Amino acid sequence: MATTTTAKKVSDTTKVSKSTKLAKNSKLYKTIISAIDDKKGEEILSLDLRKIEVASADFFIVCEASTGVQLKAICDNIEKEVWEECGEHPYKIEGLNNMEWIIVDYVNIVVHIMLPDIRKYYRLEEMWSDGESV
Repeated sequence: MATTTTAKKVSDTTKVSKSTKLAKNSKLYKTIISAIDDKKGEEILSLDLRKIEVASADFFIVCEASTGVQLKAICDNIEKEVWEECGEHPYKIEGLNNMEWIIVDYVNIVVHIMLPDIRKYYRLEEMWSDGESV
């Protein structure tokens, strides 16, 4: 008698839910801000997107780095500190190849680490101007 098993892909059964809203005083939020500050990230801006229905995250944190080396250092420090303090790994990190704009995605908080020229060009703050600066 043959037995059959049905396997489901993780992507079929796991969905990321945004039902839990984070507060700006959450441990994750504070740890990310501190990690950026530790590596001398500049022009740090946090946008509260919780009231924007179509937003994919509760917060965007945007900061600048003067060089690609500093970009990577900030990214690495965020990843290290969040793991040590909160026990979380990022859902995804993008931009490590071009070293102009790195996105560190923790689902409810998305961090954008950008070179100044890239930040001026894309103007995320204007694109998400419905979000409150915090």
